[in-house]
Amino acid sequence: MTNITAPAVFALSLALLGGCATTKDLEAVRAIADKATADASAAKASADKAAAAAATAQAKADAAKSAADSANACCQDTQTKIDRMFKKSMYK
Repeated sequence: MTNITAPAVFALSLALLGGCATTKDLEAVRAIADKATADASAAKASADKAAAAAATAQAKADAAKSAADSANACCQDTQTKIDRMFKKSMYK
């Protein structure tokens, strides 16, 4: 945004100092500033959308990790039970 408006403001300043600024010049600078504002608003909306998508992805990743941790705990419990059963059968 500042890359677009800075030259326009500089040009306007020179025009005003030189005394040759016209309504057309001011309208051109205003148009550039309006476009920069619109571009900044579009970029903010895009960033907000990306942040929302990232938050959704993070929530899904957290849910998947929770499910994987639960499955791992179940697997460990099952492995412990199988080991106990094997040891018990070896004593018979």
